[in-house]
Amino acid sequence: MLIRFVVENVFSFGAQKEFNTIPNNRLKTLDHHRYNFDGFRLLKMSALYGANGAGKSNLIKAMDLLQNLVIKGGRSYQFYDSTFKFTSEAKLDQILAVEFFQQGTAYYYGLKLNQGRVVNEELYRSGLGQKTDVKVYERKTDSEGTSSLYFSEAFEKDEKSQILKSILLEEFVKPNEPVFKLLANRDNKFLSDVKKAFSWFADTLQIITPGSKPMALAHRIDIDPDFQSYANDMMCSFNIGIHSLSTEKVEAEEFFGKDNENELSGLLSKLEETKDKIMSLQTRKGDEIILIKEKGKFWVKRLKVNHQGGGDKVVEFNLDEESDGTNRLLDFVPAFKAVLSERKVFLIDEIERSIHPLLIKELVRKFSDDHASQGQLIFTTHESNLLDQELFRQDEIWFAEKSTDGETDLYSLSDFKEHKTLDIRKGYLNGRYGSIPFLGNLKDLNWHEYDHNSETV
Repeated sequence: MLIRFVVENVFSFGAQKEFNTIPNNRLKTLDHHRYNFDGFRLLKMSALYGANGAGKSNLIKAMDLLQNLVIKGGRSYQFYDSTFKFTSEAKLDQILAVEFFQQGTAYYYGLKLNQGRVVNEELYRSGLGQKTDVKVYERKTDSEGTSSLYFSEAFEKDEKSQILKSILLEEFVKPNEPVFKLLANRDNKFLSDVKKAFSWFADTLQIITPGSKPMALAHRIDIDPDFQSYANDMMCSFNIGIHSLSTEKVEAEEFFGKDNENELSGLLSKLEETKDKIMSLQTRKGDEIILIKEKGKFWVKRLKVNHQGGGDKVVEFNLDEESDGTNRLLDFVPAFKAVLSERKVFLIDEIERSIHPLLIKELVRKFSDDHASQGQLIFTTHESNLLDQELFRQDEIWFAEKSTDGETDLYSLSDFKEHKTLDIRKGYLNGRYGSIPFLGNLKDLNWHEYDHNSETV
């Protein structure tokens, strides 16, 4: 579960800013939105508002960059040109840090980068401000590119661990790459915390951008009856004409045909190299097909959306025949299933994109009202209809606003100490909390100055 995320000198964030899911103790509404971790409370939802260009998506982009750095074990190319550019100082250090719970333990992981060099990297068992933080490892790199590693006292006193440390520094540690994944893959009893913390980035944290798609939805619906039942119930409840979801399953040779034997042979070779013997492919129209090996045979699976027409006739449709809104709702099926039943953290950019305001509000309301949910749902949005104190606590609503210096600021609605009965949607649209577009220049725009067709010769 996400506790806080800190960012500095990345994208539109200049000075250090923090986003967190820590509840404001003075607020007593929607108490079931507060998860309890041995007395430490965290919020289940967060919505981030802001005008176009205010930087709210940059918060998710920054987290996405950090996740890629950790999981891929290398340096993401986006960081070469991601510093905050509106500054009079030649400030080069970039900071990304996150505090989180994973399997009952609180961790703090931080990175400081300077022009591609990992200046500092650290992982601690967090004391949550109540106890002293406990070092798991710390790594420093000097201006010459030489790295040093520091571990827990038990690790440093162990002879075999010291040999491992020497080998890592001599052969594997690179100045422009984090060592998190490298250490997580070591079989060392003193690095169990590294493995656990790494699993938060690899498994718990899920980021959905406007262009991302859930992988292998057709396969999951094919093999998991419980998930298929949930997906059917969710999509049918929207009353958009969907009768059910199903999976078309065809042998690979039949699907590709004899004219594409060479292409299929190459794909099957790549498939055999994968760990789970499954590959996701995109058709020319953007539809996903799943190539998989099951019980010694190769299959192609494709999701079908079944619609009911007149006379109770049910007809199958491919995803590329569905609207953007229907496809976007399908993207959310795995996310909402997971946050209801698992300790997952979903960050969704532009949750309302292509979806009717009433539909997205009911979808969020369903999660908000659920007293048995397990995960966190954090998203950016422009949809003012979601600004409802029956859906959100005040500390679950955040705003991003860009200053005249081009710098993004982050703040919570709870900073304003509003009454729980206030119409916050009306206040937001009236500019009470900032974070809305400035319309003055648009109102003064004279369209006809650009109407060349109206000129007389």
